[in-house]
Amino acid sequence: MMNFSICFVNFLIFMTFSISFFIFSIYFLLNDLVYFIEWDLIMIQSSSIVMTFLFDWMSFMFMSFVLFISALVIFYSKEYMMEDVNINRFILLVVMFVLSMMMLIISPNLISILLGWDGLGLVSYCLVIYFQNVKSYNAGMLTALSNRIGDVALLIAIAWMLNYGSWNYIFYIEMMKNDLSMFLIGMLAMIAAMTKSAQIPFSSWLPAAMAAPTPVSALVHSSTLVTAGVYLLIRFNILLVDSQLGTFLLLIGGLTMFMAGVAANFEFDLKKIIALSTLSQLGLMMSILAMGFPKLAFFHLLTHALFKALLFMCAGAIIHNMKNSQDIRDMGGLVYFMPFTTSCLNVANLALCGMPFLAGFYSKDLILEIVLLTNMNLFSFFLYFFSTGLTVCYSFRLSYYSLTGDMNQSSLNCLNDESWTMSKSMTGLLLMAIIGGSMLNWLMFSSVYMICLPSYLKFLTLFVCIVGGVSGYLISNVNLYFFNKSLNYYLFSFMNMSMWFMPILSTIGIIKYPLTLGFKSMKSFDHGWSEFLGGQNFYYFIKNFSIINQFLQNNNLKIYLMMFVFWVFILVALMLS
Repeated sequence: MMNFSICFVNFLIFMTFSISFFIFSIYFLLNDLVYFIEWDLIMIQSSSIVMTFLFDWMSFMFMSFVLFISALVIFYSKEYMMEDVNINRFILLVVMFVLSMMMLIISPNLISILLGWDGLGLVSYCLVIYFQNVKSYNAGMLTALSNRIGDVALLIAIAWMLNYGSWNYIFYIEMMKNDLSMFLIGMLAMIAAMTKSAQIPFSSWLPAAMAAPTPVSALVHSSTLVTAGVYLLIRFNILLVDSQLGTFLLLIGGLTMFMAGVAANFEFDLKKIIALSTLSQLGLMMSILAMGFPKLAFFHLLTHALFKALLFMCAGAIIHNMKNSQDIRDMGGLVYFMPFTTSCLNVANLALCGMPFLAGFYSKDLILEIVLLTNMNLFSFFLYFFSTGLTVCYSFRLSYYSLTGDMNQSSLNCLNDESWTMSKSMTGLLLMAIIGGSMLNWLMFSSVYMICLPSYLKFLTLFVCIVGGVSGYLISNVNLYFFNKSLNYYLFSFMNMSMWFMPILSTIGIIKYPLTLGFKSMKSFDHGWSEFLGGQNFYYFIKNFSIINQFLQNNNLKIYLMMFVFWVFILVALMLS
């Protein structure tokens, strides 16, 4: 009963704040308001510690979405984590996670951003290792250490901000955008954002973080941890436009999108496929951000949060019912056993693909049409559209494996849709995955974007999606015998399942050579010459000296008498001379 009450109370609080913040965001958006609040925490003599907060329509809207998804995730956790004896601790960790994200969203100051940033990193580590086993520990360590690189970059940026006399970057970012110091601060902020949003070469931690409980994955991969980097760069966007930073980020975002799309087509773990789709969408957000469209990136960030949280909730319900099996090859014919869950999964999948009039369509279609309209090089153009095709491809592959065919588990099973608490949570997100895109489109873009393209470019997005869907069906259904049996296919699939060997490079690649060097130095120095000439030799010298001293102490009477005789002889000799 206690578990239910703590979940329900948190759900009510978060939902109330979410609705309030959404109303505030509409008010601020319509009236074009920005509130900058300074709270004087403490003053010692003439020095004061001031906490600063930035409230505008963007921060209010993002907080509203984070709290809405968090409320539904906490409500969902009540049933999903029912058998866990420490569910209260789990709920408190999720609340701490959300509060860290709130701190990051409303901070225009690098110090307070670091508080939220580090809070996210620390609590995410606690949540990834929540199921205590070796795999979780390894995944948690990879997550924490990858994010530490970004934390260090932020700390260096804080040091560089001292050139301006304040850490409130929002005051200087526009005036000083051509300054070298501000360029370096922008570069460091970009590195921090790349680690948090798992861009190449820091991508390996994101699929590994799937070791966390599924409700945490729904929260992390939709609106909190991985979107923190994108949100930071939305605030720093002025530094990316028409600069080398923007060009570099465009390439990295495009490659991340492409790599994640290809890897998801070779993956069989349900949660990892959805994680890789998150990585692909993060690459899309980063690349459109690099082109100078922060509002579009923010629009896609919000719509993506809705259907990605729904996807993870559906995946959690399926895994929960299938006795913790995550392999999609075991999940045939789920539509007959779990019609509501599979309907939600399909809607979320179609929204991810950009199906017309679902949430993802409004943002993805707008982004791709803007790409067609801008002065874009051929390589980036290829990455955008090919990756969009791959998104549809792995979504159709996932739908094919999980919804059609025959159940590949035991015929005696208890698959059902009777998890009412989880179903209610999914219903809230299902509604938003359908209407959320159009609602945000009407709110955020009061004047319609005029995108005038020739008909063949206008239909290019639709054509790419159809080709991707057909490809997904073919690679799932048709037995491509000669291709599947060739050695090249296995090498290719291994390379892509391992995300271009990035997890190997991030773990063994970093650890192997320092450990080898350490072993050789220990063998040569600690157990070698330094030991012989240093510690051991000094020990033998002291030991021998103490043995002589002990001998002298044990024979003191004889020695004193002999010394007396010697002194007498010496005195006699001196007197005679």
